[in-house]
Amino acid sequence: MSKATEKIDALLAQLEESGAEPERLEALRRTQKFKRSWLELAETLVVVRKERGYERWGFDDFYAYCSTELHLRKATVDKLTVSFSTLQRLAPSVLKWDGIEREVPSYQAVDYFGKAMDRAKTPAANNGPAPERAQIKELRTAVFDEGQSVGELRRRFDPIFRPKPAGAEDLELMSKAKAAANKLVSVLPDVPGLSDKCTSAVEKALGLLRTEIDDAEAPLRAKMDLAKKKTSASKTAAVREKKKAPPRTG
Repeated sequence: MSKATEKIDALLAQLEESGAEPERLEALRRTQKFKRSWLELAETLVVVRKERGYERWGFDDFYAYCSTELHLRKATVDKLTVSFSTLQRLAPSVLKWDGIEREVPSYQAVDYFGKAMDRAKTPAANNGPAPERAQIKELRTAVFDEGQSVGELRRRFDPIFRPKPAGAEDLELMSKAKAAANKLVSVLPDVPGLSDKCTSAVEKALGLLRTEIDDAEAPLRAKMDLAKKKTSASKTAAVREKKKAPPRTG
C-alpha cells in the first residue's frame, strides 16, 4: 500500500468520525477506487470544481484541494476532468458502462482520443492530410472496443493524427547523436587503461562530429520553424474567417 493510499484511508476514517459532508467523503472514497474505475472520481471532480465545494472545506484553490486531500497531481486532475468531458461530448454511452460487462477505456486513452478528434476537425493543426472517416472509425474502435493502451494508440495512430513535420525525424537523430557524443566525452577521462593520446584523438573526432551536426541542423531547424509559423498563420486566418461568417439561419 502506497503512502498516499495510507493517508487517504486515515483521513477518510477521521472525517467519517467527525461527520464531514457526504460530498467530501465520497470524493475520498472514489479516489480509493481510482485504480479500478476513474469515471466516478472524474465526475466528482467536475462537480466539486463547478460547485466550488473545496471552498467550504477550507481550500482556496481547487488544485490545492486535489493535491493536499486527494493526493492527485494537477496533470492527473486535468486529464481526468478533460477525459470525462470528452466522453460527455463524443461518447456519452460509455458513461453508462459498468466496467465489468464492458471495460471502460483508461482516461489516458480517452484523452488521446479527444485530442485526436480536435485535430481532425482542424486540418491546419495537423502536419499532414486530414484523417479519413474510416481512420477516425478505426481509432474509435481501438479505444472503446479493443481497449488499447495509450502507448499502443500512439504507435498505431500518431502517423495519422499526430504526424511529425518534415525533418523532425532527422532532427531527433541529430539530437541523439550529439547526446551520445557528449556522454562519451564526459566518461572518457574515467575509463581505465586509455592513453592520453587516444583520449585526445577521440575527443577531437567527437568535437568535429558535433560541429558538423550543428552545421547540418541549423538550416533544417530554420525550415521547420518557418513551417510552424505558416501553420500558425493558417490557423489564425481560419479562426478569423469563422468569426466573419454570417450566422446560419433556418
